[in-house]
Amino acid sequence: MEYSSKLDATDLKILRVLQEEGRITTKELAAKVNLSTTPVFERMKRLEKEGYIKKYVAILDADKLNLGFTVFCSVKLKQMNRDIANDFVKVIKDIPQVADCFNIAGEFDYLLRINATDMKYYNDFIINVLGTIDSVGSIQSTFVMNTIKESYALYL
Repeated sequence: MEYSSKLDATDLKILRVLQEEGRITTKELAAKVNLSTTPVFERMKRLEKEGYIKKYVAILDADKLNLGFTVFCSVKLKQMNRDIANDFVKVIKDIPQVADCFNIAGEFDYLLRINATDMKYYNDFIINVLGTIDSVGSIQSTFVMNTIKESYALYL
């Protein structure tokens, strides 16, 4: 696999470690990639500045927070043009229940991931949130029965 020519093997090692251990100290990271702390710190800052590292987050346990009812919601707009798509995206970005939104090709235009407490919560979301967006033509819901693999890491 070919990566950006700006990234060397050490940059890739740093990114791999940070994907798995985002709270690792610079000293610990330096030991894992066989460098001293100053060059590792400088590389991390460069990777952040250049946008390779977008942000650091805590991954929460949806089940423990009673939000483990995961639904993939496929959305087809009534009509598709730049203005309608931009308006839809603007609205979706402000809906906190939408964890992810992807513009997709095929029968539907967008794929949303929603974490809900249960079917009633999701039904209320469909009616009272998505149902208020004029451009939405149809919705198809796919309910997750069991999560087999869940990774937020990129294969590097």
